[in-house]
Amino acid sequence: MSEIVRDDRFVELTYTVTDAKSGHVLSTVEFPLGYVHGRNAVLGKPVHEELAGKSVGDVIEVPIDCNEIYGPRDESLVFTDNIENVPEDYRELGTTITMEGEKGDVRNFLVTRMDDNTLTVDGNNPLCGRNVVFTLKILAIRDATEEEIEIGGAVGPEDDIDPALKMPI
Repeated sequence: MSEIVRDDRFVELTYTVTDAKSGHVLSTVEFPLGYVHGRNAVLGKPVHEELAGKSVGDVIEVPIDCNEIYGPRDESLVFTDNIENVPEDYRELGTTITMEGEKGDVRNFLVTRMDDNTLTVDGNNPLCGRNVVFTLKILAIRDATEEEIEIGGAVGPEDDIDPALKMPI
């Protein structure tokens, strides 16, 4: 049987996410990411649909409109405050701050701007409002074990991620 991506197959791949407009690389995953096709939407539905039927060694490019995944940017999720009101641990660009809303909902905010007087955080997903291109290289395909099928990914002593969590793009 040929090694192709299909449901209940364990797939290992690497990928790069590039901003379609600027051409800047936004993210690179060089350490193989493993998942069970059809059981884990770790890379999002459009990517999984394009991976189906591909083989080891294939490199594919998948354009993604992140508005379809995350919705349009919500400027009400961007806050600027006096830097003196922000704990020093959070005064670094790129820092993630987890906040809980009045209804108990939890959202991550990213420190996106900072100067001598103010600090700005953004609760939008960093890909929100962008068109990106996923470039994926398939490294390995094999039958998944029953346990891998059950959790949707790799099983091993180093795994410390709750299998019930699904990672977005």
